Order: sequence, then structure tokens, then C-alpha cells
Amino acid sequence: MKLLLRTFAAVFIFIGILAGCLAMLLLVIVMLRFPPLLGAVVLACWIYQKQFRKT
Repeated sequence: MKLLLRTFAAVFIFIGILAGCLAMLLLVIVMLRFPPLLGAVVLACWIYQKQFRKT
């Protein structure tokens, strides 16, 4: 029973990692297709970095 539970957990973790990688790949493709979105992401990262350094 414990082996079966561990196997199901490993499968769900693998599916989660795969879905996360696919989402990041699609996000990069969309950002390259629409340059204003890339600019918005870069600007958001810059603002976040400035806010993080203040604290």
C-alpha cells in the first residue's frame, strides 16, 4: 500500500513539473510573439527588484 501511494505521489509530482515547464515555455513563446508583453514583464521585474532592495 505504501509503495502504491509513493508511486502515485511521484507521478503527480512529475506531471506537475512537466506542466510547469510547459507553462513557462508557452509564456516565453507568447512574450517573443508580442514584444509589448516582454517589455511589461521586464518592467515588472525591475520594479520588483527596486522594491525588494528597499526592505
